[in-house]
Amino acid sequence: MKRYLSSLPIVLILFIACASSVCAQTLRLPAVIGDHMVLQRDMPVAVWGWAPAGEAVHVSFKGQDVSAEAGDNGAWRVTLEPLKADAEPAEMTVTAGGETLTVSDILVGEVWLCSGQSNMEWRVSNSDRAEEELAEAKHPLIRHIETPHIPASVPQQDADTRWEVCSPETVGNWTAVGYFFGRNLQNELNVPIGLLNCTWGGTRIEPWTPIEGFAQVPELAELYEEVRVKQPASDYYHTPALDYVNEMKTWVKDSHKKLGLNEAITEPPAFPDALKLYTERSQPTTLYNGQMAPFVPYTIRGSIWYQGEANRKDGMKYFYMTKALLAGWRENWERPDLPYYFVQIAPFQYGNDNPYELPALWEAQARVEKEIEHTGMVVVSDIGNLQNIHPTNKQDVGLRLANMALKRTYGHSNILDSGPRYGSMTVEGNKLLVTFENAGESLAVRGGGALNCFELAGESQPWTQAKAEIVTPNTVAVTADGIDKPVAVRFGWHKLAEPNLINSVGLPASPFRAGEPPSLDPISLNVPESKGYETVYELDLNKLAHDITYDADNTAGFVGKFDRVAYYLEIGESAGGDNQWVYVSMDAFTDDLSKIGIPTFASGATFQQPVGNLAVYSNVSGIPNADGLAGNIEFWPNNYGKTNKANVPGATNDAYDAGDEVNSKVDGYGSMQVHLAERNLTLFAVNNWKSNTPDLGIGNNTAGEQDWTFTGSAQRYPFKHLKVLVRPADR
Repeated sequence: MKRYLSSLPIVLILFIACASSVCAQTLRLPAVIGDHMVLQRDMPVAVWGWAPAGEAVHVSFKGQDVSAEAGDNGAWRVTLEPLKADAEPAEMTVTAGGETLTVSDILVGEVWLCSGQSNMEWRVSNSDRAEEELAEAKHPLIRHIETPHIPASVPQQDADTRWEVCSPETVGNWTAVGYFFGRNLQNELNVPIGLLNCTWGGTRIEPWTPIEGFAQVPELAELYEEVRVKQPASDYYHTPALDYVNEMKTWVKDSHKKLGLNEAITEPPAFPDALKLYTERSQPTTLYNGQMAPFVPYTIRGSIWYQGEANRKDGMKYFYMTKALLAGWRENWERPDLPYYFVQIAPFQYGNDNPYELPALWEAQARVEKEIEHTGMVVVSDIGNLQNIHPTNKQDVGLRLANMALKRTYGHSNILDSGPRYGSMTVEGNKLLVTFENAGESLAVRGGGALNCFELAGESQPWTQAKAEIVTPNTVAVTADGIDKPVAVRFGWHKLAEPNLINSVGLPASPFRAGEPPSLDPISLNVPESKGYETVYELDLNKLAHDITYDADNTAGFVGKFDRVAYYLEIGESAGGDNQWVYVSMDAFTDDLSKIGIPTFASGATFQQPVGNLAVYSNVSGIPNADGLAGNIEFWPNNYGKTNKANVPGATNDAYDAGDEVNSKVDGYGSMQVHLAERNLTLFAVNNWKSNTPDLGIGNNTAGEQDWTFTGSAQRYPFKHLKVLVRPADR
């Protein structure tokens, strides 16, 4: 905080300094310096607290006696010389001005910070074999302290918490990953273990990041500008705050004058949004300030981190945010080499999320390990649960993190602590050879059988499911039907991917992509079946309105008849991104080109009918990639109800799905839907285009009406594009 104080009035400085400690009148220690604590061995140890200003403070521990003087705000800090590991309980005494505090049952060993969202917060009592784990938790040399869920706008000096000793009665509410990590360390190192637990489920990375971290990452400059103006002790806050105060003074003066003239006063100046402090758990710095700052500068060996689910849509931005997080921690703990071992989040369905968003986050997490020193990534794709965002096997997560710490921090060189990592690729004819690091004695297939989750792209071919074979201890040969000249490879590139490539100790490979896939237009890249089709309409669905004006309308130039109609819908973050898409073609259901686009009232298009010979291609989970399918379309501009009056197989009378009834002839809600009727599957839906909140979706909606009615979901997708195509009858 000292960097911001130079130009502020002394009264304001004293107010800020005393805000969370209430300028000490008596000797006091933070909760983390308390009974049952574990102090870090072999490193200088910080001890701090508060006492009356100017009072001499004396700290005695294990033959060391160190002193400090409490500052004007009552704060003091001393440093103990490095201590040797010791499992025998010891006492520390702290005296000042006739007062003495005694801290009891202190051990010396290894201390680790455990932080993140719900998978790190996940309790031992909710993990696999919980009953047995609790019964066996008789490890008095393992200690744990957890801060309560309190966001704060400025760093807090203390928290309402205490250390606990591991026992069957206490361990149930501890972080499971942290506990199993600590238990493995204790078994291997045979020293006491202390765990600092700063966690909160459902939280993003930004709240755990101190402002000092944002300041060090140029890619986050805009975010840093927002954060720094909300620091009450900074010039960046003080200057606009003073401007606002002066503006208010002018308003008050003017209001008094108007009242004296019996005139109405104006509204006061609005409080600037930029000066509103962060107070919510979702906002940058708040959880560092409220939950982690009370543990700074407690001496720790390193940190473990399990978070990312709440940031899963951020892609490579997550790499830069991790840089900020770690830079801030390392600065504030005064440890530029602070170890940071983290978990690459597990595959999971995540509702209707684009299936390629999660791999983009995995790629960002993998970059952390590659580019930031003293970091390491644990992969858990083999022990996740596609139906549960909280896999309950926390034992193996803790073990893998512990093995990484044992090797990289404690020098146990005989441990293979990482699964296979992409090394390089070479092309030999129609084969693409991928070499891996960390293969151990040899790569292997978990459970036997064929390798899965590899895809290839060729010079003019889209991503295609590939065959892969281990050909040397660290090399996999990848081929794909129809690709004679491969140019790019990707592995595990789907949110539900559970790759089976492992190394000789059974650790899984991390997802990756390499090479340059061809620059094809989206349909050519994704849908070989589209050859021979001509585009009739194109529409940026951000322009949906009562009256549809297409970005491209080629009806005037089309001559002759057509025998098939196709729709290509792509939705996501940006053009050319890893978006969701679906392509569906069918036998022509009309010979009128004006009725195959958005079914506006003016077009007169109204179809509730079967369609035949559907060919479906999509990257959305649950949609089959197949042809010769039977379908149903619901195209109309009218209102509609749930009744399955058309008797569509698989549809119901109780939900908006494939059998809905047109119940008025007015220019109403509107539906443009294609279904695989017997499978009760919505292939795509564009509804309610006349409103400001249209419905838009691919696949079945899992959080409301199946066909996306009443979801207002179009606003989720910055990029949304529709193509309507036909195949000329003579082709």
